[in-house]
Amino acid sequence: MAKWWLVFFLWLGGGQAWASEAAPAAADPVLEARMLKLTAELRCLVCQNQTIADSHAGLAVDLRNEVREMLRNGATDQQVLDFMTERYGDFVLYRPPVKTTTWLLWFGPAALLAGGLVTLGLVLRRRSRLDPAQFEADPAEPAGTATSSDPT
Repeated sequence: MAKWWLVFFLWLGGGQAWASEAAPAAADPVLEARMLKLTAELRCLVCQNQTIADSHAGLAVDLRNEVREMLRNGATDQQVLDFMTERYGDFVLYRPPVKTTTWLLWFGPAALLAGGLVTLGLVLRRRSRLDPAQFEADPAEPAGTATSSDPT
């Protein structure tokens, strides 16, 4: 029986001998850092809530490889961003530029918040002017329960 235990433990430990560290995606760590910085600014077109750097979708992997290849060929960061924007539109950028086609994106949330606050203010102002008799009375308490306003 001891022989089987020895074989079992040797088999378990033998797997570690074949394990090795993952090879880096790029031989140049500076290039890889630039690629990661750029892909962190680009939205995954499949996931839409992740960057290309974070996504595991097939298109994101292809786009990371495309960015890496463009950088290897000497493209600047701005040229890569311009290429992606030209190909996929402003939607691919996590920080799209402020222009007439993106005004709703940039100023829409503030406009909705302002409209909601104005509406809330008007409703509260209108309700404060109403006579208390116009509001519904509080529901009657069930029989047999004492309230703090009872003299008993």
